[in-house]
Amino acid sequence: MTALSVLVPLTVAMGAAGLLAFLWSMRSKQYEDLDGAAERILLDDDDATG
Repeated sequence: MTALSVLVPLTVAMGAAGLLAFLWSMRSKQYEDLDGAAERILLDDDDATG
């Protein structure tokens, strides 16, 4: 019973943190340009050293 009194609030707090992180990412428009990131990786950078 003691473990539940620690784990249940911890689980709720972690769920709330995940929800807040998701809402922050939606507000900061992290999911707006999904095609741009997919196409950007195919571009050849001439200034890349390697």
